Amino acid sequence: MTHAIRFHRTGGPEVLEWEEVPLPAPGPGEVQIRHHAVGLNFIDTYHRSGLYPLSLPSGLGLEAAGVVEAVGEGVAELKAGDRVAYTSGPLGAYAEARNIEARHLVWLPEAISFEQGAAMMLQGLTAHYLLHSTYQVKAGETILVHAAAGGVGSILVQWAKLLGATVIGTVGNDDKAAKARALGCDHVIVYSRERFAERVRELTGGTGVAAVYDSVGRDTFLDSISCLQRRGMMVSFGNATGPVSPFDCGLLARSGSVYVTRPALFDYIGTREELESRSAALFELVAAGKLHVAVNQRYALKDAAKAHLDLEARLTTGSTVLMP
Repeated sequence: MTHAIRFHRTGGPEVLEWEEVPLPAPGPGEVQIRHHAVGLNFIDTYHRSGLYPLSLPSGLGLEAAGVVEAVGEGVAELKAGDRVAYTSGPLGAYAEARNIEARHLVWLPEAISFEQGAAMMLQGLTAHYLLHSTYQVKAGETILVHAAAGGVGSILVQWAKLLGATVIGTVGNDDKAAKARALGCDHVIVYSRERFAERVRELTGGTGVAAVYDSVGRDTFLDSISCLQRRGMMVSFGNATGPVSPFDCGLLARSGSVYVTRPALFDYIGTREELESRSAALFELVAAGKLHVAVNQRYALKDAAKAHLDLEARLTTGSTVLMP
């Protein structure tokens, strides 16, 4: 037996329960992993609330890092004692230990801690595909990153600067503004007192930005489009304030023949080759100290409800981990 967070109905953080669950031996193609740290992400709140429907009762969580304890039949690439991390597969990372198919795991280098591994897989791989595949940011371009002091945002800012971009970031308060500047933002907009669309136009001399990376959703979507330069790219990859409302596609033409896309990580790590190559790029930069993953909050795994409350109240910055 082991312990895990599960929920039997959708709703607020109060639906999360700490339960004892069975842990059988790993089956064919599976690995049993003992978690040392579990990642907390906004998508977890979408699953919990029912925004992203799933069958109940259910586990929760998509990423974690730990040590292999046993392997099932047919698993040759991993062995007991290996340090591993993951951010795909069935929900269930909010657990002390679990079984998961070996194909979802990557080796975690010794230079990277379990906390970093758990904190950066989903957010770091998201930043990689957003900057390198969804819209390939080039040196000299200007981009806008919403929630620049948040988990994905903090990595996006650093990585975009490594690519030679000028980065405008939005945040909700002065403390987060200071964090965004420290990460490398060239300009920071505190949206609680500034109209970010107008400010972006001012900062770019009226031209607009090449791309907007928006994890906020409903509250920023239309104004984000108005920040784009001609044929710019609006990348909507999250729903922190709720899903985007339907809109007239003619708006895209009127805004300068701009593009809108709604990507998802799992379409960018859908093959083993993609997962390994993106993970390798992320690990290399983190291990070299060129990309810093700040684990700013830690909660006991059994206190996941409190972590969700703080995340949704915008009380967190950088990455958050749950400790089994």
